[in-house]
Amino acid sequence: MQEFLARTHDKLEQALTVAEVPTRLNDAMRYSTLNGGKRVRALLVYAAGTALDAPLERLDSVAAAIECVHAYSLIHDDLPAMDDDDLRRGKPTTHIQFDEATAILAGDALQTMAFELVACDSSGLDDKQARAITLKLAQASGSCGMVGGQMLDILATNTSLSQAQLENVHRRKTGALINAAVLCGSLCSDDVNAEQLSVLSQYADHLGLAFQVIDDILDIESSTEILGKPSGADIELGKSTYPALLGLAESKELAKNLYDRAIDCVQTISDNSELVQHHKLDGLTNKFSLLYDLATLIVDRKN
Repeated sequence: MQEFLARTHDKLEQALTVAEVPTRLNDAMRYSTLNGGKRVRALLVYAAGTALDAPLERLDSVAAAIECVHAYSLIHDDLPAMDDDDLRRGKPTTHIQFDEATAILAGDALQTMAFELVACDSSGLDDKQARAITLKLAQASGSCGMVGGQMLDILATNTSLSQAQLENVHRRKTGALINAAVLCGSLCSDDVNAEQLSVLSQYADHLGLAFQVIDDILDIESSTEILGKPSGADIELGKSTYPALLGLAESKELAKNLYDRAIDCVQTISDNSELVQHHKLDGLTNKFSLLYDLATLIVDRKN
């Protein structure tokens, strides 16, 4: 994981070093993107891609692109017109550190940079791969994916949703980009087939929903210092959450069930399913083990 985190950072550092960009805008883009974070989505790109023998140079570009989209979404999510947060990753949010207009522009610029990273010659992707990845990333981040999920989340404020409705919100708002990370990493491979893409998509769907369930739980059980953002914000904003709908105990059970389903998908696609089934991957060179490790990281995390 450390190697892949370093590669992602280096690629982002390179992409965010452009002399022609106005200094204040570039500073805001760098602040928002290089300001720490778990890089789970970037790691998922590498996990899926390396499992299918995709070249690292291609994965570098796609991982950085996914992180640009994620950073842009956080900038806009924190704005006064959205969640109005003043803390992100333990530091002032972009609109607090700079100003609201600069934050909006930084988010806009990071969104377009993501597609530039995929389309440019240095990505190492052939035209077919670049088109497929661009389409998947656009769908996941647009009106039918992340942005649409954010709209549904806003409309659901101070209302009671069914579990199916809440799942629809979060499969779009959180899950869509996680799914895109896995599939875009997979599409960097020259040998990926439809069956593999289907199983990996199911893995990502279970993982994306588990990520949000854990987020909802941590908003209640963790502290601002550990989270790096205000705890209890969901309750204060009147957000629909899994603990509010199901209770904490049932929410934790749901996260566990989603994790188990994700692991079943790894078992299905792995070339060493017995080891995956018994969770004995530590220290092994199984190329699918990072998919397992990331699922574990997501459900066991504290922030």
